[in-house]
Amino acid sequence: MLKLTYTETGFNLEYLAQSLEDWVAGRVILSLRIGKSICLQPSTASFLLPVDLPGMQLLETEARREGGDAIGLAVGDAEFMEVSLRGNWIAADVDGIEGIFVASMSDRIEFFIFKLWQEAQNCAATFP
Repeated sequence: MLKLTYTETGFNLEYLAQSLEDWVAGRVILSLRIGKSICLQPSTASFLLPVDLPGMQLLETEARREGGDAIGLAVGDAEFMEVSLRGNWIAADVDGIEGIFVASMSDRIEFFIFKLWQEAQNCAATFP
């Protein structure tokens, strides 16, 4: 499962071995125990990856192999590829801009997307 945590300043991507269903059930139980509301709805999330990252062509191949509409790739511009994922948005309220997006695909493509995102973060950190 991929987990994207959105905050005021950006987002963080995590790869979790836990199933989507188990993770969501845990969040619902936590909300019940602490007395906070939770909004869960199907949604999409997108982020950019540099097109010059090693492995981007392999990501395109794996996305086609995955089939369906779980993942979409689109050229953003000469420097970036937009990665769109179908999953679920979880927030404290319907209109919340801060929350968590979770998506489930094959383990192989989830881990591959996570590794590419990590590499993009490492590359961005080396440029002032």
